[in-house]
Amino acid sequence: MSWGTELWDQFDNLEKHTQWGIDILEKYIKFVKERTEIEISYAKQLRNLSKKYQPKKNSKEEEEYKYTSCKAFISTLNEMNDYAGQHEVISENMTSQITVELTRYVQELKQERKSHFHDGRKAQQHIETCWKQLESSKRRFERDCKEADRAQQYFEKMDADINVTKADVEKARQQAQLRHQMAEDSKADYSSTLQKFNHEQHEHYYTHIPSIFQKIQEMEERRIVRIGESMKTYAEVDRQVIPIIGKCLDGIAKAAESIDQKNDSQLVIEAYKSGFEPPGDIEFEDYTQPMKRTISETSLSNSRGDSKTELKFASKSKGKLWPFIKKNKLMSLLTSPHQPPPPPPASASPSAVPNGPQSPKQQKEPLSHRFNEFMTSKPKIHCFRSLKRGLSLKLGAGPEDFSNLPPEQRRKKLQQKVDELNKEIQKEMDQRDAITKMKDVYIKNPQMGDPGSLDHKLTEVGQNIEKLRLEVQKFEAWLTEVEGRLPVRGEQARRQSGMYEAQNTPSVNNCAQDRESPDGSYTEEQSQENELKMMATDFDDEFDDEEPLPTIGTCKALYTFEGQNEGTISISEGEILYVIEEDKGDGWTRIRRNEDEEGYVPTSYVEVYLDKNAKGAMTYI
Repeated sequence: MSWGTELWDQFDNLEKHTQWGIDILEKYIKFVKERTEIEISYAKQLRNLSKKYQPKKNSKEEEEYKYTSCKAFISTLNEMNDYAGQHEVISENMTSQITVELTRYVQELKQERKSHFHDGRKAQQHIETCWKQLESSKRRFERDCKEADRAQQYFEKMDADINVTKADVEKARQQAQLRHQMAEDSKADYSSTLQKFNHEQHEHYYTHIPSIFQKIQEMEERRIVRIGESMKTYAEVDRQVIPIIGKCLDGIAKAAESIDQKNDSQLVIEAYKSGFEPPGDIEFEDYTQPMKRTISETSLSNSRGDSKTELKFASKSKGKLWPFIKKNKLMSLLTSPHQPPPPPPASASPSAVPNGPQSPKQQKEPLSHRFNEFMTSKPKIHCFRSLKRGLSLKLGAGPEDFSNLPPEQRRKKLQQKVDELNKEIQKEMDQRDAITKMKDVYIKNPQMGDPGSLDHKLTEVGQNIEKLRLEVQKFEAWLTEVEGRLPVRGEQARRQSGMYEAQNTPSVNNCAQDRESPDGSYTEEQSQENELKMMATDFDDEFDDEEPLPTIGTCKALYTFEGQNEGTISISEGEILYVIEEDKGDGWTRIRRNEDEEGYVPTSYVEVYLDKNAKGAMTYI
C-alpha cells in the first residue's frame, strides 16, 4: 500500500489532505493550551479559597483554631493548597511536554511538507514541459508533411502543363524535394522527442512521483503517530499526579478522623473555666423580726462568739456566693502579691553553683492589709445585674497581673506571659553570645574591627536580659500565688468555701433588702467594712491550716545538690524522693523526702517519673 502507486494522479487531493492534518494538529495544540489555562485558573482559585479561610495571624480567630475540628479544617485547607499545586504541575507538564513540543513539530512538519510538494510540482512542471516539446515537434512534423504534399502536387501540375516552361517545372520540382526533406527532418525530430517524452513520462509516474508521494505518506504517518503519542502523554500527565492527589485526599480523611469531640469539650473547659465554686443556697430571711435581722447583719457590737456562730451557720451551704462580688478588685487583692519573690535560676545544670538564687518561696502578706485596701477601693458589686456588667469586660483589657480574670484564666494568661518572656530572654542571650563571639574574633584579628565598639552593645543586651528576668520574676510570683489559691474539689474546697460564705450571705441579703434604686443601681449596707474585718481573722486561720501538697510522682537524684538557700533541699546522688510540684518552666522542681522535709531542687539534677493518675500530670523523663 503506497500513495505513489495508488494515488499517482491525486497530487492536489494529497496536498489538501496533508494541510488538513496540520490543521488538526494545531487544533489539538490549541485544545491542550486551553486545558493548561483552565488548570492554572483552577489552581489559582483553589489557592485563593484556601488562603481566604486560613486564620489570620495574631488574631482572636487564630486562638479559636486550637480545637481538633478546627485543626482538621486547617489541615483540609493545607491539603487543598497541595491539591492546587498538583493542578499547576499538570499545567506545567502539559505545556512543556505537549504544547511546546507539538508547536515545534508543526513548524518542522510545515517545512517538510512544503519541500515535498515543491519537488512534486517541479516534477509536474518538467513533464509538462516535455509534453509541450512533444506537441510542438508533432505540430511541426504535421505542418511540414502538409507542405511537402502541396509542393508535390504543384510540381506534378506544372509538369503536366505544356504551357509551362521547363525552368518553372524544374523550380517546382526542387521546391517539392525541399519540402519532402523538411518533412523527413521534422519526422525524425518528432520521433526523437516522442521517445524522450515517453522516457520522461515513465520516470515521472513510476519513479519521481512515487518517491515524492512516499515521502509525503511517511510524513503524514509520522504526524498521526505524533498526535497519538501526545494524547498518551496527555493521559500520563494526569495519571502521574493521581497518587499525590490521593495522598492529599487521604490527608483530608485522616484530619477528619483526628477530630476528638471529648478533647474539644475539654478545651472549652480550659478556655472558660473560672476556677470559682458554684454558689450555695440563699438563706431564708425572716422579715418578721427586722430588728434582730438588722443587728445580726450590721452591728459590730456582737461578741466574737456570735460572729463565729454566724460564720459557722453560713458555712453549712455547699457552695459560695462570692462570685457575685466584683471579681476584678477582690481577686487582685486576695491573690496578687505586692512584692515579687526572689527569682529562681533561668536554668539549672550539673555545672551550676549548688547554692544559687533563692527558690520561689515568698512571704504571705497579712490579709487584713489587703482587706483594708479593699475597703478603700471603689464600691463593690453585690447583685446579679452588677455581676453581669462586671463579666462583660473584655478579657484582653485589664491590669498587668490579669487580676480582672477568674483564677483559672488568670493562671493560663500568666503562664503564657512567662513563656513569652523566657523566649525573649533566650533571644537576648543568643544575641549576647553572638556579640561575644564577634568580640573574640576582633580581639584575635584587630584588623577586622574594634573590640571596644561592642562593649556598649553587650551592656545594652545585658540590661535587657536583666529587665526581662525581673519581669519573669514578677509574673512567676503572681503565677505561684494563683496556683496556691486555686480551689480544688474535696475537703480543701469545703474549707475554702467557708471563708467566703460569711461575706456572701450578707451581700445577698443586701440585694434582697435594698432592691433596686430609682437610677437602676444597687445600694450597700454600711456594715461591709466590719464584715470584711471579721472575715480577715478567719482567712488567716484558714491559710495557716493548709494541707500538704499531694504526691504526683517520684524522682531519682542524678547529682548531689547542696540546698543552702531558703526553700531548697539537699539531695544525694541516687536518692529516691517524692515529687509534689513539677517544673513550671523556671528550672525548679519541688520534692519531698518525708512529712517534714520538702523543698526545691534544680530540675536537671533529677530524673522525674510522674504518676499518670495524678491530676494534670504528664509522664516524662
